[in-house]
Amino acid sequence: MSRYTGPAWKKSRRLGISLSETGKELARRPYAPGDHGPNSRNKSSEYGLQLTEKQKLRHMYGLNERQFRNLFVKASKIREGKHGVNFMVLLERRLDNLVYRLGLATTRRQARQLVNHGHITVDGKRVDIPSYEVEVGQVIGVREKSQNNTAIKAAVEATLGRPAFVSFDDEKLEGSLTRLPEREEMTQDVDESFVVEFYNKKL
Repeated sequence: MSRYTGPAWKKSRRLGISLSETGKELARRPYAPGDHGPNSRNKSSEYGLQLTEKQKLRHMYGLNERQFRNLFVKASKIREGKHGVNFMVLLERRLDNLVYRLGLATTRRQARQLVNHGHITVDGKRVDIPSYEVEVGQVIGVREKSQNNTAIKAAVEATLGRPAFVSFDDEKLEGSLTRLPEREEMTQDVDESFVVEFYNKKL
């Protein structure tokens, strides 16, 4: 299954979650799209709930199904901690996600595009792989030739706050993952236990 590239706002309304994490998608129409959206009865089976939570998390981080499943399997091999939380930490350590968390992009989709186009560096070296797994302490910056990129500058100026597990220097346009995030610092809109249950039946 390929990565979803359709209307993000429509997908947000379908899943009942703000994929941009701004809340704008649900502000005016907090119900599913379609003629029966406002009056639809939301009675889901256990499998339906598990699938919905999985889709929420997958679309939030912008992964295709194969990437998402492979990362889930990788998280299962981490001996310490809970499987679901470890999985979410691996998602947070993706380079495109951290570019978004640092405020260099307004959305994860934009962050992924910046990485793909070679605007981002890790420890001074250009990295154009969005799924690159960032280690604690590594420095994420903007390539010298991209320092005046209008989209990046606008994103930094619009950023009001950043998670406690990252640090950022506005003048140098660089930051780092200072430590691994705690569960309460990651999205509260997804119940990762349902995701674990979903894949435990599949794998």
